[in-house]
Amino acid sequence: MNRTDYDLLTRQAAALIAGVPHLTANLANISALIFDTLPDINWAGFYLAEGGRLILGPFQGKPACVEIPPGRGVCGTAALENKTLLVPDVHAFPGHIACDSASNSEIVIPLHRDGRVAGVLDIDSPSFSRFSEEDRAGLTRLVTMLEENLFVS
Repeated sequence: MNRTDYDLLTRQAAALIAGVPHLTANLANISALIFDTLPDINWAGFYLAEGGRLILGPFQGKPACVEIPPGRGVCGTAALENKTLLVPDVHAFPGHIACDSASNSEIVIPLHRDGRVAGVLDIDSPSFSRFSEEDRAGLTRLVTMLEENLFVS
């Protein structure tokens, strides 16, 4: 499998959002960049916290679940527990929500604003065990950059 240059990805993402004050447009471009850059994925996008639930935001891939309650599925659990989840086999994850039956592994990273979970970055793959600790670290750097540039008060 090709290794992803996460430093380059983060620099490209920063250039895409520089000077653009529109959250939806920025997240749409970031999801497209991720989808185009990472090999062996079938969904990349964002769920945003709203009214105590995660609501589907900009993404690339097949249609997805619109609302996710706290603690439900990988995204809801990552948001509720405020931690990154790297899941090698989503079918073995308790309460997994199968939006796309082709997805077999997943990584979800919480996004923060003012110390609270503002949403999650969700990336799925049709391959089992697709995501590594290298992916976790690289995508965490990307999310940190997004938090510093998009979710400022």
